[in-house]
Formats: sequence, structure tokens, C-alpha cells
Amino acid sequence: MHMHHKLDDSRGVPEDVLSPDRLATWMDAKGLGCGPISGVQRLGGGTQNVVLSFQRENRVYVLRRPPVQGRADGSQTMVREATVLDGLRDSAVPHPELIAACTDESVLGSSFYLMEPIDGFNPASALPAALRDDPAAMRELAFAMVDALVALAQVDVTKAPLTELGSKPGWIERQVPRWARRLDALERLHTYQPLPKARTEAVRAWLAGRLPNDERLGLVHGDFTFANVLVDHLRPELAAVVDWELASIGDPRLDVAHFVISLSMRRVPGLWDLEGIPGIPAPRDLIEAYASRTGTDIEDMRWFQILAGFRLLTLLEETVGRAAGGDASRKLATTFRRITEQLLDHVESLTLQRN
Repeated sequence: MHMHHKLDDSRGVPEDVLSPDRLATWMDAKGLGCGPISGVQRLGGGTQNVVLSFQRENRVYVLRRPPVQGRADGSQTMVREATVLDGLRDSAVPHPELIAACTDESVLGSSFYLMEPIDGFNPASALPAALRDDPAAMRELAFAMVDALVALAQVDVTKAPLTELGSKPGWIERQVPRWARRLDALERLHTYQPLPKARTEAVRAWLAGRLPNDERLGLVHGDFTFANVLVDHLRPELAAVVDWELASIGDPRLDVAHFVISLSMRRVPGLWDLEGIPGIPAPRDLIEAYASRTGTDIEDMRWFQILAGFRLLTLLEETVGRAAGGDASRKLATTFRRITEQLLDHVESLTLQRN
């Protein structure tokens, strides 16, 4: 989704990924330009989804579709993402504008959608010197991330089309059992060596014993980090929040907690490297900025950080588990295990903090 990684031209895009003729016919019916589709380029992204840009009648479009092989829920994911972008249309959350979505799989073999191109760079994959060497600009960018989360917390999920995402009260109560169940399930893989059980269980018990009682239901991005935003080329502000494939209805405080937890890991190989970059604010400053503007209790934010850490640890351990079963790379598993060990240390230290 990171718009400025142009990977190849139309010769490199196979017919089963993009059929220009069928796409043009569908666009004709939607009144989206006329004439041939040209200048097809693959855009690099942080996900396994396919992102292409192309031109038709002097307008640039970006198309996002699932990979041809692989994801069984690919079409569903596209419909969900398009619903989210549609629901963000008049919000203050910077996002790519949805142009149109297609659920007719006969056009390209899966659902897909078209959106406006975003002119911006991905700070996780390429941090320009202007930011790297300017602590004030880096600080401003981190607070711009908080601004986006404050705007996200104000999105009304009781209005169409976001109602299609489905929302059930009791989100907070469901979290600890849900992630604990997923972590426990890995133990059935006989070659998997779990993290120290006494420690992960102590974190679970801490969370389960201190559930916040004021649940808020809103739009959750699900992976809000520097890896999933595009930044303006001229100013330290967001051009767009991208990669909405994990979006759901839940408590939006999870996103700010996940962002802050992600900053505690300055270096995630293959995702980002912020090691030694000055200007990134302390977690507490970011949380206080968010809390004061959304009327959030700081003590609750500690609970959300510990939950976010436990959730992320579980998601990464699932890859460690897949590698133990031979379904993911050993190298990735080794990297992820180093990160989950750090995460476990980090959430434990948060449980011990006195405010």
C-alpha cells in the first residue's frame, strides 16, 4: 500500500492478477473514464495483497485486490476494507478516498476496489534525512499519529456503512479469553516451545482482574504503527492511514496502546528500524495527549497497553508456532521470538508500575 515503491510495469502484471479489458468494461459501466488502461505499475506494500496503479483518461487509480493464490478470505477482506474507507469518507482521519468497489468475482477473479493515489512515503521503510536528523519533526510526526487516533475515536460506527462490520457489546470481557485461547492452542503443536507459562499466565491474570468498566465501541485499525501510514513529503504530517485489513469494531483505545507498544520495539527486522532516531516522545506523553483529548482514564490506558502487548505477543507467537510446524520460515520465527521475549518483559514491567 506504500505508494512510492513502484516495482514494475504492465509487462510484469499477469492476466490473472489484472485483466485490463475486463476492468475497463466494468469501469465503463460505473462511468469511470473511457479508453484503454495504461501505465500499470505494481506498488510495493507491507502485506500480501496486490496493489497496482494505472491510468485511464488522464486519471490515476490505485487498485487493491487479494493475491491470486492463498487467502481463502481474500474477497471478504477487500469488501471489509472498502466498507471502512467508505465509512471514513467525511471523517478527519487521513485515508485513501474510495472510488468504487467490485464484489463481482467474474471481473478479476476476486473482489477488489479502486481508490485515489496518495502522495506520501512510508516512514517505516524509508525515513528521509529531514526526519531522521530533526528531533522536532520526528516528535511532530508522532503526535500527528495521535491526532489521527483522536479523529478515529470520533468516527460514528452506529451509522451505515460501518454498521456492516458488526458490533457486539462485551468487547473488553472477550479480549483476555480470546488471546489466551489462541496462545494456548499453539501448545498442541508438539515441536512448539512456549514462552514461560508462569509469566504469560501472570499477565493474563493481571488483565482479567482489572477490566476497565467503561467500554467504548468504535473503529479499530488493528495494526496502527509507522509501518501502516504514509507521510506528507513536505511536512511531518500524515497523508493517509493505510492497510485497513484488520479493521473491526472494538474499543479504539487498543489502537493507541498498540502504537505506543510498537514504539517500545525500536527495531522490528523487515518492518521498521527507529533505533537511535531522536525526537520520538516518551509513551507517557503520547498517552497523555490522547487521554486528555478523548476523556480517557490514564490507569485504563495502562490496561490497554498490557492488552495490546499480550495480543501482539500472541499474533507473533502464532508465526513461531507455524514455523515449528514447518509452515513459516525458521529465520522469521527466531526474529519473532526475540521480539515476543522483549514484549513479555515490557508488559510485565507495566503490570508492576506505580502510576
